[in-house]
Amino acid sequence: MTPIASRRPTPAETTLPYHRELIERVSGDCVLKAMDNQLFTICELAGSLCTEQLDKVHPPYAWTIRQVYEHCSNAERVFGYRIMRFAAGDTTELPGWDENLYADSRFGLGSFHQIVSELGALRQANVALLRRITPNAWDRRGVAEKQTVTVRALAWIAAGHLQHHLQIVADRCKVPLKTQATM
Repeated sequence: MTPIASRRPTPAETTLPYHRELIERVSGDCVLKAMDNQLFTICELAGSLCTEQLDKVHPPYAWTIRQVYEHCSNAERVFGYRIMRFAAGDTTELPGWDENLYADSRFGLGSFHQIVSELGALRQANVALLRRITPNAWDRRGVAEKQTVTVRALAWIAAGHLQHHLQIVADRCKVPLKTQATM
């Protein structure tokens, strides 16, 4: 049985078409299950990559695989912060962030293993946060990047964002994108 709070968001819970596209990338009807499954996929995909692929730019893309994983870590941190603020009822409007600046600056690049571990830890922290908030907190709204969005929609957008980038990495490196369901 799917927890009602983690169900798919309605179209009214986010106004951007791009957010709807990200949400549609996620299968199932419970974002917590999807996010848990992605923990497996993060590691499985990373383990399928060879060292030569990590710092290579695969046209038409501008980022290396290492930068894509770092971007996913940065985005996971931003999504978690927004989820925490909005779930608490904080109505302070949050600014956007320039993901290209973070990727282009290469400010935090470390070993690929560390980046993968960080991404997994951030995802686990966000899932733990979502599991402990009250059911009505999932319906709370906030404004980020001048767009109104619910906590529920943010969780689904975070899952869809990661799904989008994991699929790009798998396609670029010509490796299958495995999930727990396909194992």
